[in-house]
Amino acid sequence: MHDFGLLNWTILGGYVVITLILGAIIGKKVTSSAQFALGDKSIPWWAIGISVVSTYVSAMSFLGGPAWSYTEGLSVLAIHLNYPLVIFFIVTVFMPFFYNKGLTSIYEYQERRFGKASRLTLSVIFLMKQSLSSAAVLYATAIILEFITGIDVVYCIMIVTAIALIYTVMGGINAVIWTDVIQALVLFAGAFIIIQAVWSGIPEPMTQVMADMKAKGMTNALKTSLDLSHVTTIWAGVIAMTMFHTTVYGGSQMMVQRCMAAKSMGDAKKSMLMMGYVAFFIYFIFIFLGILFNSYYDGKSFDNGNTIILHFASEYGMPGLMGLIAAAILAASMSSLDSAFNSMATVSVADFYKRIFRPNESEHHYLIASRVFTVSWAILVIIPAIMFATSTGSVLEVLSKAGSYFVGATFCMFVLGFYSKHITEKGLLIGVAASFLSIWYTAVATDVSWPWYCVIGVVVNAVVAWVTSLMLTGKQTEMHLYTVKGQQDEYARLNKPIKEDGWYVIPGKIDKASYGLLVMFVLSILFLYLLNLWADDSQMLTIFAKVSMWLIVSAAGLYMVKEIWQALKRKSKLSITS
Repeated sequence: MHDFGLLNWTILGGYVVITLILGAIIGKKVTSSAQFALGDKSIPWWAIGISVVSTYVSAMSFLGGPAWSYTEGLSVLAIHLNYPLVIFFIVTVFMPFFYNKGLTSIYEYQERRFGKASRLTLSVIFLMKQSLSSAAVLYATAIILEFITGIDVVYCIMIVTAIALIYTVMGGINAVIWTDVIQALVLFAGAFIIIQAVWSGIPEPMTQVMADMKAKGMTNALKTSLDLSHVTTIWAGVIAMTMFHTTVYGGSQMMVQRCMAAKSMGDAKKSMLMMGYVAFFIYFIFIFLGILFNSYYDGKSFDNGNTIILHFASEYGMPGLMGLIAAAILAASMSSLDSAFNSMATVSVADFYKRIFRPNESEHHYLIASRVFTVSWAILVIIPAIMFATSTGSVLEVLSKAGSYFVGATFCMFVLGFYSKHITEKGLLIGVAASFLSIWYTAVATDVSWPWYCVIGVVVNAVVAWVTSLMLTGKQTEMHLYTVKGQQDEYARLNKPIKEDGWYVIPGKIDKASYGLLVMFVLSILFLYLLNLWADDSQMLTIFAKVSMWLIVSAAGLYMVKEIWQALKRKSKLSITS
């Protein structure tokens, strides 16, 4: 499809112009590298939370989610069931270490806990992994422009990079977060319009569609096979992918950095909790969309599954729809690319340039360096993006598989730091090398599916690190200060308050709001079980859908009332104090 039309170009161009203007306005306020990386601590938690959500829910989900579930069904959702568990752990353990210590790069924790070599190792791993992830996002967006304009995908990659780069260079993390909010609105507006259009375009009632999909085995999201060669099983989702996503959200500078820009520990935690509560619904929408497309197209094959949405939008004929969808997917990609460019520049400056090469320069100098590194990384990710252009499978699966090689090392370097007593830097780094070798061997010599690379890497890393540390340095007599136990002992010794505005600032203590994540996890599994059970029972399916919607709306309403009430109470206390 190359006849994009004036209306579609106006919609797409208007979105791009608004984004660039916002970046330019925010950029005027950035005067130091600290502001470029962490902002001015004035951003509300809900904006940061939306940014966290939209950063990972990128074009990978908009294109790759439906492409994957088009052939695999709802079992793809098993990979995303773990978010409540992941966020529970991150909010309880990761966030207090990073926010309390005022870190710019979260990998500085490694130097405080183990040593300089550990910090640099993990920083390099992040930069490698993030460049590949960004390249996949970039490619996913470029194929949209190629599809609708006919421009070669290589040139499209360069155009998308330039757009994301401009406002990121100007405005830093503040521009990243506020443009993410706009991009999220555009993204989900496009998603809901597509769902409504597909839903209304299917001639059979939805109850019949679900019955037909169940007959094909497409509605079973909870596959219990113990065969490790299968990707989308409940065990891979709950065990292996919990480790994977803990690393993505807790051990990634890109995700944590925006939370570090929050006003307080409570706001940082709330912004991350948003993802824990809404992730299941978001991924359900995109993956369910693949089921609808399977019914709409009667399961016919596509040369490139990632373009299914684009084929539908071009065929549907609604004026401006292609422009909105193009803007939505461009928005999804921008929310990931801007965050990646900013975080990679931050790590490059904080962990390498400032730490090793130019340690005593002015803030203005480091601001210029941050912008130079932002441009440099944007240029570098173009190369693997062009390599991704040869892939015709789900770009979401391709990205996840590539990332799984790095998870074992990152997960262990943080978790062993938080909890281990005897592991030292030499043993840890030997364990990291062993984990990479074990994952490489597993990938080339076995048919074990990629989610389990995480588990294999973590087990090998932990065992080798522990054994080697004992052999090289022997047992340690005390828990390190930068372990969970060490921090708790420190707070007790200094008699420091462990809560601030009702939120724990000490690692290892569970906030009340986090317990709801465990309930959310159980309810999501129950939801998927009942959906499959009643998929071919029209009466029960209708009742189930209505009750589920009522519960979601009620829970959201109660939460909003609670937040408004607490805000009013805080405002009242401030008025009385003043």
